[in-house]
Amino acid sequence: MSGVKLTPTGKFSQSLVARKISDFHTQIPMRISTIILLLILLGISVGSANADIPANEKFQNNPVIAIVDGKVLKMDDIKSAQMHDAMEQLYRMQIQALKRKALEQLAVAHPELTKEAPAKVTEEDIETFYKTAMNPESGDFETIKDDIRKYLINVSRLNFIEQQYQTAVDKGWVTAFLSPPTDFHLSAEVGDGDFFFNENDGADRKIFLLEFSDFQCPFCQRVQSTLADLRKRYGHEVQFGYRHFPLPFHKEAVSLAEASECARDQGKFWELQALFYDRTSQASDLNRVIGLAKTVGIKRINEFKQCWMSGKYKARVENDIRDGRAIGIQGTPTFILGLYDKDQKIVTGEMFSGAVPEERFSMSIEKFLKQIRSEDKTKSER
Repeated sequence: MSGVKLTPTGKFSQSLVARKISDFHTQIPMRISTIILLLILLGISVGSANADIPANEKFQNNPVIAIVDGKVLKMDDIKSAQMHDAMEQLYRMQIQALKRKALEQLAVAHPELTKEAPAKVTEEDIETFYKTAMNPESGDFETIKDDIRKYLINVSRLNFIEQQYQTAVDKGWVTAFLSPPTDFHLSAEVGDGDFFFNENDGADRKIFLLEFSDFQCPFCQRVQSTLADLRKRYGHEVQFGYRHFPLPFHKEAVSLAEASECARDQGKFWELQALFYDRTSQASDLNRVIGLAKTVGIKRINEFKQCWMSGKYKARVENDIRDGRAIGIQGTPTFILGLYDKDQKIVTGEMFSGAVPEERFSMSIEKFLKQIRSEDKTKSER
């Protein structure tokens, strides 16, 4: 995800809104189950580019974990969707720890790295963020400005660490062997999921980002701005789809999912979907959902109410849940990003969970785009 950039004077650049509210309040919490992965003995190697490090001491994402009846067994041979999800979260922790440790060790030999300091956060910065990136329902300015200040200070610090670390890498002072988990590919049916882009608009979208979400899930709400940015950036190459995965402890999530499907009957699924996430407190009050439906332009409101109250799309939502569980989904949001088979309506690719940063999505999208271009080039040369 693009970070909030501060100019030397402390004022926000135009990239401010890219961060938006998606990372405000809290970052993605590590699940307790992730701790289990610490037993896997994942290592980090940091040192000079000229250091002579034995190959068997370098970090490996897919190490040999056993020999069974004379045959090698690797980590990928036992990896499940849940393990991959946990590994992704562990990697995010490790890469941040690596950057901090590397800069700490370089501070003595290369003091120029510490001459500058993170940009200060000004009152103007706080007001700008409140006006451009905050949801009106988050509270009045005076109530939350201290929280915004803490958040922006943390963002500034992380940006500074990233900048200094990249400088160290560019100068050859750091050679990092840590890398994201190896790809875990699976296939997911698009089913009755709604598509963001019209399939008949002439664009040749061979990549699909399929989302399984819950309207009352805070992490689902936070990732929406990231998805909006990705649609603007990759709208001609990537199709976006939405399926429901309401969690049992979110009281109104199933009902809201069914309501959004009724909005789809009148061509307003994505409009109501966006409003549900933008106004989470109103969407949780079922008596106010009708008002939200009117707000997005649903004209035949009685038809919408009848559709919703009758449970017309109960089976569709239940089918989404079944399909999600079948591929190992346990929480929300969960994404399947990969190549799209239009005939089979199947996405084959990688699974991501949580409020995934934009750069992580982009890394995967660019990888699939490169694969597609390579295959197209090979075909044209035959």
